[in-house]
Amino acid sequence: MLEGANLAVISVAGRFAGALAADCLEKNLNVMLFSDNVPVETEVALKKAGVKKGLLVMGPDCGTAIINGAPIAFANSVRRGNVGVVAASGTGAQEVTALVSNEGAGISQCIGTGGRDVKAEVGALTFIQALKMLAADPGTDVLLLVSKPPAAEILKKIMAEIKKVKKPVVAVFLGGEIVERLDDFYPAKTLEEAALKAACLGKGLKAGKAKEIIYDMNLRAEALAKKEAARKKKSSCLRGLFSGGTFVSEAQVILPELIGLVKSNAPLDKKNKLMDSMKLYGNAVIDLGEDEFTVGRPHPMIDFTLRNKMIVSEAARHEVSVLLLDLVLGYGSNLKPLDDILPPLAAAFKSNKELSIVASVTGTETDPQVRSKVVKALEAAGVLVMPSNAGACRLAGEIIRLGGKR
Repeated sequence: MLEGANLAVISVAGRFAGALAADCLEKNLNVMLFSDNVPVETEVALKKAGVKKGLLVMGPDCGTAIINGAPIAFANSVRRGNVGVVAASGTGAQEVTALVSNEGAGISQCIGTGGRDVKAEVGALTFIQALKMLAADPGTDVLLLVSKPPAAEILKKIMAEIKKVKKPVVAVFLGGEIVERLDDFYPAKTLEEAALKAACLGKGLKAGKAKEIIYDMNLRAEALAKKEAARKKKSSCLRGLFSGGTFVSEAQVILPELIGLVKSNAPLDKKNKLMDSMKLYGNAVIDLGEDEFTVGRPHPMIDFTLRNKMIVSEAARHEVSVLLLDLVLGYGSNLKPLDDILPPLAAAFKSNKELSIVASVTGTETDPQVRSKVVKALEAAGVLVMPSNAGACRLAGEIIRLGGKR
């Protein structure tokens, strides 16, 4: 063991991960468990042992953390600052930390929990433990909580802990509604809203300033949407091809308000599940990071092969008017994304002259890929790039909505 180490990152087959993590806890090491396919009973046992010893167990299936400024696994190069993040979502963590940083604030810590942590079986053991840690951390002035909707009884436990915190808390539970209102508690509907509220609070501004920033971005999106819709003879369907699962959830929060029913292989509402993830119809958003796509191949944030094929094939379908994409930069992700994605984008535009391609780029200027360089190249290729996934979803939906009124 490395002398002085206090964190172990584990990425082995799920059947071996539990024993290895337990051994690390015995050695008084915090654990980031990147491995998936770990039985839920093993997760619960590990996390209970970690809580008892005052050690974090991040995961299983935890892909993102930033600890004392060090990005771990899939993470971005962000400013240091006073916003502490607890996230049961990898790409959700990347989006909010990058947006906070790009808005001029910074991150004290970003603690991932693994997506299963907020389910009833696990009981938010790490989520609540991390919340308590950041509440007591002198370097953290603002807490930012990110998750899909926790189980009802788990949400009550989380809210009970939030009430004890003597610092501002921003929370987004994508697809869920927070009805409770507390002093210094700021619920958000999207990752973008949550990140901007946290950034404003971190800079000593009022959280309401975030609404002004979003309003200005919406004005730009509306102008772009009108221009795009005006050049189309028809406007029918949208297809979202995502590498980040949390972005698929966020898309399902935003798009239905603009264009109605949206199908998905990872639906927020089970009745909206696609029967076949490779046979898309109507308005649909796909999580290409789901297990059905990643068996035997790297994650789509690394390997663009499958999505590139779908960009070309979906663009060639006569009913498709808008393609909606995410591009996630940072450590762990594809280091040369432009080399891989520009050729299929060119082919898509060539086959469908009326096609609109809308994208968000999650990242910062100090990421290895350099966000501004990527944005500039995508825009030069004809892609409409928005500052956030939420902004991209609004623009894409608005193009479809306006086109349908013509």
